[in-house]
Amino acid sequence: MKKEYLKIQKIAGPLIVLTGIEDASYGETINIRVDENETRKGKIIKIEGDKIIAQVFEGTTGISTDNSSVKFLAEPLTIPLSKEILGRTFNGVGEPIDNAYQVISPVKQNINGRPINPVARRYPKNFIQTGISAIDSLMTLIRGQKLPIFSGNGMSHNELAAQIVKQAKIKGATKDNFAVVFGAMGVRHDDADYFRKSFESAGVLDHVVMYLNTADAPIIERISTPRCALTAAEYLAFENNMHVLVILTDMTSYAEALREISSAKEEVPSRKGYPGYLYSDLSTIYERAGMLKSCEGSITLIPILTMPNDDITHPIPDLTGFITEGQVVLNRELNHKGIYPPIDILPSLSRLMKDGIGAEYTREDHSDLQSQIYASYSKVQDIRSLSQIIGEDDLGETDKLYLQFGRELENKFIAQDKNENRNINETLDLGWYVLSILPETELDRVKPEMLSKYYVHNRER
Repeated sequence: MKKEYLKIQKIAGPLIVLTGIEDASYGETINIRVDENETRKGKIIKIEGDKIIAQVFEGTTGISTDNSSVKFLAEPLTIPLSKEILGRTFNGVGEPIDNAYQVISPVKQNINGRPINPVARRYPKNFIQTGISAIDSLMTLIRGQKLPIFSGNGMSHNELAAQIVKQAKIKGATKDNFAVVFGAMGVRHDDADYFRKSFESAGVLDHVVMYLNTADAPIIERISTPRCALTAAEYLAFENNMHVLVILTDMTSYAEALREISSAKEEVPSRKGYPGYLYSDLSTIYERAGMLKSCEGSITLIPILTMPNDDITHPIPDLTGFITEGQVVLNRELNHKGIYPPIDILPSLSRLMKDGIGAEYTREDHSDLQSQIYASYSKVQDIRSLSQIIGEDDLGETDKLYLQFGRELENKFIAQDKNENRNINETLDLGWYVLSILPETELDRVKPEMLSKYYVHNRER
């Protein structure tokens, strides 16, 4: 039953506290009437007996404890959904910000959703081509996978995300059954405009849904943004059998908003001030991606997070790595060299790629090539360390070839133009060309038949 209360007990930052409340539910939405002309939305986030704490989406500035009223709506936060959301831009709570109408639909879904039951999951196997050589060959993205990008402040993760959206191709997907859901949290206005213009210029905006929470928007809205994005993705994938790629940036902004709200609720902090439930909260977002046995659609998730101080052991990347199936790590040193995308291949991996590559999905030599590039590039790091001590001129001939291989791998294979879209065959051929700098005797991770078929024997060194 809808009830209205005429007095707010306390206002603390983005939160309001009410007492003497009956029959309230966790996650229930409320309307706060500030004056005759203004009403704001909120959501209950804590219940203690007859006391409730609610977060206000538009912020609490201007709200009076005595002259405001609160109406309980007896329903969770929902967003209307239909295929008309494609090509549209919404804010973090699902309201249109593209100067167009709100979607009118009988379908309204709770944004909180639920993680997919492991029993109902279908195992991911199909390869997604991003057109980016380092990802496609060495940390292959699989349909239905959760593959985060670990970046740092000032690095080109926004450009990489936009390029993936523009170039991603899923086997069996067409323009009619493929969609991208883009959720941005705490982004600057120029970044938000960059994404809009990138998708528009690439001609993909008509199958992209954007949920944007800018840096000057209330932090409470930031908590709802990824949930709105994933609710839209679930509708498109599981109700309309579409293949959906979800990109969420920046999960660090989301976690910091969670920390700020937790502090306002006076909860006991855990590592680095983040709430103790950060792991379970992140998992309620990440585990909504995947495929169901009961339908053809799929949700593939790429969350992007900026590691504070480039620290991969920080709680946010640390917990994200536990929940997801690999990671793509960006390297500041490569970024300083002007290499785009600055992907550090050694700490990067995709735990599901072994089942989505090979003759059936990509090419027969893919697994051998990937294994050999990792092994050889790992040896490059050791030789670089040695050369700093004794000098490159005193290295053996084979060691010098390894250094040449490392330079070419970074400058020709990992590096590519922001609009360059390489198909998987081009990527694998380029990988063999770079690998052929090394003598055949050094390639001990490759089967003899693959070596004889793909090794470039007349390669100039």
